[in-house]
Amino acid sequence: MRGGDAGESPIFARMSFADQVIAFTRHLRLPGIELPPGFEWLFPYGDPETLRALTAFYQKFYAKPGARHFIFGINPGRFGAGVTGVPFTDPVRLEADCGIVNSFPKKQELSAQFVWHFIRAYGGPETFCRDFYITSLSPLGFIREGININYYDDRQLLKAVEPFIVWNIRTQLEFGARREAAVCLGEGQNFKAFQKINAVHGFFREIIPLPHPRWVMQYRRKRLDEFIGQYVATLRSLSTG
Repeated sequence: MRGGDAGESPIFARMSFADQVIAFTRHLRLPGIELPPGFEWLFPYGDPETLRALTAFYQKFYAKPGARHFIFGINPGRFGAGVTGVPFTDPVRLEADCGIVNSFPKKQELSAQFVWHFIRAYGGPETFCRDFYITSLSPLGFIREGININYYDDRQLLKAVEPFIVWNIRTQLEFGARREAAVCLGEGQNFKAFQKINAVHGFFREIIPLPHPRWVMQYRRKRLDEFIGQYVATLRSLSTG
C-alpha cells in the first residue's frame, strides 16, 4: 500500500512510541488511490509548522514507553488535525492545553473542544497520553467543494479508501497497541465500518463506541457534563481493567 512505506519498515520496532508516530506521519504520502470525481485528499503534512507542532506534541506526551489503548476517530478535518497534525487538537487547544506555542490562526474546532474537556476530566494530557492514543481510521482527510467529508459519506469513496484504512490500522498497531479493546468515536457509520473491518481482520477483540464529539457539541451541548462523564467512566474502566 503506497502512502506510508515507512510503516512497513522494521525500524519501527526499535523506536519509542513517540518516534514511531512521528516517523509514520513524516513518511506518510498520498496513496496511489483514485478518489471518486469531486473528492480531494486533505494532506497537511507538507507544512513545516504542522510537522513541528505534531513532533513537539508527541515528544512531550508520548516519550514514555508502554502500550496504549487506541481511540479511533473518522478522518482529519480542516480545523483540527488538518492544521496541527494532532487528532482532535486545534491550534487553541495545542497552545492552551498542551503548552505548545504555534503560529496557526487560533480558530477553534467543536470536536477539539469536547475532546480536551474530557482529557482534562480524565486527569490531563500527561495522564491521558500514558494510557491512550487518539488516531483516526483514515490518517488523511477528504474535501469536496471546500467542505470536510467523512470517508463513509459516499459509498464509492469508502470502497476506494478501505484498503488504505486497513493498512493504516495494521501499521499503527505496531506502535504499541493494547488489543483487547479499541474505542470508536461515533456510534453510527464510523462504528459500523470499523466493526466490519475488524470482523475481517481481527485487529481488536472488542470495539467500544462512544458518541462522536462533534455530535455532542452540535446537538447535546446542554448535556456536556453527562457525556464527559460517560467518556471518563469508559476510559477509566479500560485503563484499570
